[in-house]
Amino acid sequence: MMPQRVRLQHEAALRHPKSIIGCQVTREPPNSTERYTRWINQLAPDQLLTQVFTSNGPTVIMPTWFCSRAWFAHVGPFDEGGRGVPEDLLFFYEHLRKGGGVVRVDQSLLLYRYHPSAATHSVLETTIWAHRVRFLEERALPHWPTFTIWNAGRQGRRLYRSLTAGSRRKVAAFCDVDENKIRKGFYCYEDSQERPKPRIPVLHFRAARPPFVICVKLDLTAGVFEDNLRSLNLQEGRDFLHFS
Repeated sequence: MMPQRVRLQHEAALRHPKSIIGCQVTREPPNSTERYTRWINQLAPDQLLTQVFTSNGPTVIMPTWFCSRAWFAHVGPFDEGGRGVPEDLLFFYEHLRKGGGVVRVDQSLLLYRYHPSAATHSVLETTIWAHRVRFLEERALPHWPTFTIWNAGRQGRRLYRSLTAGSRRKVAAFCDVDENKIRKGFYCYEDSQERPKPRIPVLHFRAARPPFVICVKLDLTAGVFEDNLRSLNLQEGRDFLHFS
């Protein structure tokens, strides 16, 4: 911890008594998780709530957390199920369910070390995926009568298959930029028990209608995906949410 961490986060907690207070971090070794570190440090204040469904986990990372004892007691203890339980993600989701906020002190107040044998690597991706999908269905999808999954590839189709039947019926289309997927025109859910099997249209992203659940990882296309998204003049949280 940097010497001023407790003071600065305590001051923020007094102003936001029902919030988890995080901070920016310095990663050690410096180049170990460049994209993740950039995401931690550069999320805009509103994105601390709109990006809670992504695979990166809590938008303020647990080593930086600061909150009042009273609020911690209100949310409840960590799940102590042991190795393989994403206890920080589960606590973070319960915090949000109970009306908690998320605030970040925009100074680097923590040296955040990476090592390949860290306990976090014991949590299976499939476990985290299941929790994320259920939270998306609980918190976001009830507000949307229909939605589009942005990515007709593997991740988008996986999300569709992971949804409950009721949520799958809300999927109006997939959208993509891949001409081959668009030319085919649809995705057929072959494992469905429904007859006839669902066929979901696949559209170019400019022909699709919001809101979108985006299953495209950020910062991996040299800015092309981000430019496409910005060109639609959408509002994050209302018109789209990131899931990847």
